[in-house]
Amino acid sequence: MSHEPRGRHASLSEFEPGLQLDEAIWREAEWGEMRVGFETYLQDFDDAPLLKGLPNDRCQCPHWGYLLSGRMIVRYEDREEAVKAGDVYYMAPDHTIAVDAGTVLIEFSPKEKFQETVAVGEQNLAELEDSP
Repeated sequence: MSHEPRGRHASLSEFEPGLQLDEAIWREAEWGEMRVGFETYLQDFDDAPLLKGLPNDRCQCPHWGYLLSGRMIVRYEDREEAVKAGDVYYMAPDHTIAVDAGTVLIEFSPKEKFQETVAVGEQNLAELEDSP
């Protein structure tokens, strides 16, 4: 029988570089079944083009997090929610986001669902970069 560690902590230097775009830098770690992300948005960022091909063309992964600075708009089919610096948030599946430049956040997501989303996003990003 294996046992999960009783606790876990990390400094930013321990987070692995993730996807890096002109608009954003993602650093991440995997803790058991969770993906922990430290995300810095250098420019305004809209993830909708990266989500094409997912059900409803929206992220199907839930996320929990804390905005250290900036602002993020979470868009659902029937509403939008503004998350601002100092807010703790939960994003239900079936969302897209628009993030303001200067936003920094820490986010927790189920690892497998997050990886499914990233695989589609990376494919869409490659297609966008290849298009004239």
